[in-house]
Amino acid sequence: MALSNFSLTVNKGEVCGILGPNGSGKTTTLGILLDILKADSGAYFWFGEEPTNLQRKRVGALLEVPIFYPYLSAVRNLQIVADIKNISYDYIDGVLKTVGLTERKNHKFKTYSLGMKQRLALAAALLGQPEVLILDEPTNGLDPQGIAEIRELIIKIGEEGTTVLLASHLLDEVQKVCTHVVILEKGKKLGEGSVKEALSATTSFELAANNMDLLRLQLEQHEDVSEVHNDKGLLIATLAKELRADEMNKYLSDKGIYLTHLAQRTRTLEKYFLELLSDNHA
Repeated sequence: MALSNFSLTVNKGEVCGILGPNGSGKTTTLGILLDILKADSGAYFWFGEEPTNLQRKRVGALLEVPIFYPYLSAVRNLQIVADIKNISYDYIDGVLKTVGLTERKNHKFKTYSLGMKQRLALAAALLGQPEVLILDEPTNGLDPQGIAEIRELIIKIGEEGTTVLLASHLLDEVQKVCTHVVILEKGKKLGEGSVKEALSATTSFELAANNMDLLRLQLEQHEDVSEVHNDKGLLIATLAKELRADEMNKYLSDKGIYLTHLAQRTRTLEKYFLELLSDNHA
């Protein structure tokens, strides 16, 4: 997928997710950044400078299903990777500890579960203590346990100070793992920002009062409420724009309505994603 007028900035210490459906340009972006693909135009920079071979050694990557020798141990496989990268064996025990494979380090690769194989691949990407880790669909093909293990590991790696750039089509993965998100569709950037800020926006309120009919009438007359519907005895007021709970409470109390229940419903990443898609297709 071709990228069109695409720009991306990832700051030190962020776990940034490039989110989009298959064919949106995620893998193309990572391929360009790793110099696997050549862009027809534009430029990119590593650490604020034009990329060089020395700078690329500061970047670790896992783009495809890992290929290791099945009859060799984890340690021996990592030694081969270290030889290819011209990296000291001294890093091996540390990366195996990071990914939780110390106790299985002398076992043959063919005896590993899919989740363990993916953790070994992350260990290989972490050899040499890269400052940036690039991952393309890191939980693809894993069972729920393997997915949970890789997610926890990515969070841990990010918390230890490594900057992570992760491409995924899974909303749940980006929401649980990433600090920042960039949303792509058909090679175009639809939006970007902090995951926390994207999810903190209040999209609706749950409300109840002694006089539900009057409550509904006043909610429908509020200029920032786009829709009101009943849900299991509660009124759900969908907001047209951001509104604080105290502002809603004051508005209703000024109308003589005293609430017995008020709760905020915040936006999910799925909601944010669909809003951007809707705006782009409008």
